[in-house]
Amino acid sequence: MPSTAQRLADVITMPARNVGTQAASAATGTVQHLRNWTTNEVDNWGRDDAFVNRVWTLAQLRWSTSVGGTEHVPKRTGALIVVNARRFALAPVFAALAIGAAVDRPVRFVGRPDIAPFGPMMQRLGGLLPVEAELEGALRAGELIVLGAAHTRTNLHTGQIDHQLVGSAVAAKVRVLPAAAMSVPVGRNARVEIGGPIRLRHKRRGPLEELETADHLQAHINAVLDELGGTMTGTPIDWLPNSWVGRI
Repeated sequence: MPSTAQRLADVITMPARNVGTQAASAATGTVQHLRNWTTNEVDNWGRDDAFVNRVWTLAQLRWSTSVGGTEHVPKRTGALIVVNARRFALAPVFAALAIGAAVDRPVRFVGRPDIAPFGPMMQRLGGLLPVEAELEGALRAGELIVLGAAHTRTNLHTGQIDHQLVGSAVAAKVRVLPAAAMSVPVGRNARVEIGGPIRLRHKRRGPLEELETADHLQAHINAVLDELGGTMTGTPIDWLPNSWVGRI
């Protein structure tokens, strides 16, 4: 039978033990909630549709996005959509989320890193490695893929487009579509405008077709950016429109 001193010690320490137990339980519950939020079924390329939907729901708290030109996106076959990208931006990710919601199809993007923890997370959002074989395989399988041009300081013009990655679409014989992603610095409005498929006047073979297709893509995107005034791309960096980062 416990002594009087032991019973008194239990009375004194019981609240502390209860608080510790509750804190541990809360921490365990938080971890489980995070696992539930980030863990779902993935497809053959590692994209998690439920996770993508949750991220897009959160993104809509920041942006009110409209997508134009969806009639150019095929309903079942693959296509490569090439979009402009501002430095420090996530334009391919943003465009893939917006287009996917607009056309109700999974849309992937090129450029996930091959390192943890960012690589696996970006893969769950639909990220693909910037490797020609991986792009070509996904395009042949009927997937929609967004490829970003080289980053520029502003959206007055678009950067260079990797013709070798464009060559994956040429080899897979799928549509190649130009697109421009825009948003205003101090508001919620954002837009992704998709143009018609690139068609060369003269049929080329080999690297010439890739190079000319990339040049035509760049010209088409620049034309759309000129019409829209080179506004900023809708990305997380636009949360700071009045900072030095938001002005670059």
